[in-house]
Amino acid sequence: MIRLTWRQLRPSALGACGALLVVAALAVLTGPDLARTWTATLAACRPSGDCTAAAAAFARTDEGLRAALGTLVTVVPGLIGVFWGAPLVAREVEAGTFPLVWTQSVTRTRWLVVKLAVIGLAGMMVTGLLSAVVTGWAAPMDDAGAAVYATFGQRDLAPVGYAALAFAIGVMAGVLVRRTVPAMALALVAFVVVRVGVTYGLRPRLIPPLHRTLALDPASTGLGSAVSPGSILNAWFNGGPSSALLPETPRMPDAWIYSLRVVDGAGRDLTDPVLNATCPGITGGGPPAAAGHVAVSQDAADRMHACVARIGATYHELVTYQPAGRYWTLQWAELAVCGVTALALGAFCVWWVRRRPIS
Repeated sequence: MIRLTWRQLRPSALGACGALLVVAALAVLTGPDLARTWTATLAACRPSGDCTAAAAAFARTDEGLRAALGTLVTVVPGLIGVFWGAPLVAREVEAGTFPLVWTQSVTRTRWLVVKLAVIGLAGMMVTGLLSAVVTGWAAPMDDAGAAVYATFGQRDLAPVGYAALAFAIGVMAGVLVRRTVPAMALALVAFVVVRVGVTYGLRPRLIPPLHRTLALDPASTGLGSAVSPGSILNAWFNGGPSSALLPETPRMPDAWIYSLRVVDGAGRDLTDPVLNATCPGITGGGPPAAAGHVAVSQDAADRMHACVARIGATYHELVTYQPAGRYWTLQWAELAVCGVTALALGAFCVWWVRRRPIS
């Protein structure tokens, strides 16, 4: 049964291995130069005691290729679920071959368990190798950017968990829908929804975050709003600032900052009505008066500074974050959650195929 499964998987598995070799060759050709350049950059800036600007410039090296490889690591688990998982049962049912397959010496339970194990592990292995290649290649730029959590889902162990979960979602879609193309479409949509939910809903709750309080700094606090897709999703899952007053993000290398809130001593958020009552007219009309961020008149900057000073008498900045030291704990935790969920979905598929008539 294992040999038969491998023979059926071999064409697509060889194609995946070929694509993986192309990525590995690219990493071998360009990776050593990146590492040497990063080492030289550090050697040049360390005597001055400040490598911030040099590191920021280096972090933008090969930015397009880095984004492309990161996207590839993100997409591959979904492709495994769509093209390896969804057709696994649906193709047999749609083609009408399942009576022959499941009435031989191999029972339907053993047939499905072997298929799940062999193909699922193959998908996890391909994704793990791809993640290892991209993680090693991008390590100098990730180090320079000092934001390891920004690419959390594209590095190390997390993609392996996504591959297992995507494959299990695809198989379940095939078992329930029993038509290959609709099952593939359902698997894709379901995995995207689950992936977003894991990133913005589950991951922030795997380990309780730490908190840090800072006094409001009039020189670096202004008005504005977070409008990037990631910040909107994060606010939708976890809540966002309740007022237009935004402190500057503190420099915390490699930390994952969940949120910046302005709260009082009892932990209550600053709201726009309170802000407007304390600083009448500060949020009305014109561009955000964020001194040091956008060009504003001196009068606007002075009014902003005075407003922040008044607010700061009662309120302070609350930073919610995960420190860099918890990166691997979160990687293992997310891998475990995805793996256990994949096993549960696989067990459901086995139960469904074994107990329910499929026609």
